[in-house]
Amino acid sequence: MSNTTDDRLAPILNELKLDLISKNHIVENASKRKEIARTFISDTITVPTADMYAYATLATLGDDVYYEPSTAALEAHIAKITGKEAGLFVSSGTLSNQLALRSHLLQPPYSVLLDNRAHINKYEAGGAAFHSGAQTIAIEPANQHHLTLEEIKNNIIISSDVHFAPTEVVALENTLNGTIMPQDEILRISEYVHSVGIKFHLDGARIWHVAVETGTPLKELCEPFDSVSVCFSKGLGAPVGSCLVGTKDLITKARRFRKLFGGGMRQTGVLAACAAYSLSHNLPQLVRVHALTKRLEAGLEEIGVKILSRAETCMVFYDPSSVGVTYDEIAQRGSAHPEPLILGGSRLVVHIQTSEEAVEDFLSIVRQLAQEKKDAGFVPTDDAAAGAFKDVYVRRAAKIPK
Repeated sequence: MSNTTDDRLAPILNELKLDLISKNHIVENASKRKEIARTFISDTITVPTADMYAYATLATLGDDVYYEPSTAALEAHIAKITGKEAGLFVSSGTLSNQLALRSHLLQPPYSVLLDNRAHINKYEAGGAAFHSGAQTIAIEPANQHHLTLEEIKNNIIISSDVHFAPTEVVALENTLNGTIMPQDEILRISEYVHSVGIKFHLDGARIWHVAVETGTPLKELCEPFDSVSVCFSKGLGAPVGSCLVGTKDLITKARRFRKLFGGGMRQTGVLAACAAYSLSHNLPQLVRVHALTKRLEAGLEEIGVKILSRAETCMVFYDPSSVGVTYDEIAQRGSAHPEPLILGGSRLVVHIQTSEEAVEDFLSIVRQLAQEKKDAGFVPTDDAAAGAFKDVYVRRAAKIPK
């Protein structure tokens, strides 16, 4: 190349250069990890550790649209431990759920029956309608905890009447808002759903929590379902990824739809390695997570705060109006703390990087506010305890990530 060509090319190359690594990145990342340890809005905010990064660099470098060895090994492992024939690694739980629905469903009109609080129903941007042309039938559980077989039977559409969209998929979520669906109820629903020729899908983003809390093998938890979605980036702390499992035919179809949806990825080995690391090293930490969540719940009850949804796994929902305190007051006091707390309304989520100090500081803030209200003359009453937040799954401004 001549000097003239070099001279003309140099400005272009210089313009395109980018160095996004801060000179202070070690300090900044340490600060971010400290912030995450004091954040209660979701378990999606966890970050990779140095050991996870180091493990990821050892992964293979294939192209997953063609074949990527580390990713294929992860898919095979998840299929094995869930008792399914095949698996498909994808970028998110939303994509995994939507691929499952699109692969199960053939020709509209049809409907998907689910819990009205389900992620598929509320937090996937209407994906069932957009991607699959499916109507959703959303049921509010009478027990405010989980759907029952009777509710499924009362709302399912099995009819040749042209006015209705027949139900072709029933989808459950376990855990849902941190609560565990009873396995015996799942088995009852599964037997009925399959007896009438309908597919059964599980959004098992946090199914790891169920396995750890109940001591039930993952295969047993997943056996009743035709397809299952599991997530690595919520409770397990990997940076990216979910996996859809099911029959070989279903996963073959889902792989094609993944490409069609724009979800085919290239060098995913590093992401698969992070997921593998999380299974081996982070999953055991859920025992501590559940214990810390129960400590949080017990502390709130000691103060007199009303519990809206109990700490079955990693979440607890609460209403501080029973002690005269508002969510905004708690959030403001938390943000003003010398080591700030990040809070988001009625839902408190504990994750593998939550610190015990953060839990104690949160309880101290609520305790102090409750005492201040009491000193100012607030007297708890049944009406106050019944309070403004009867919907046990309120999220502040409805903007908190799943």
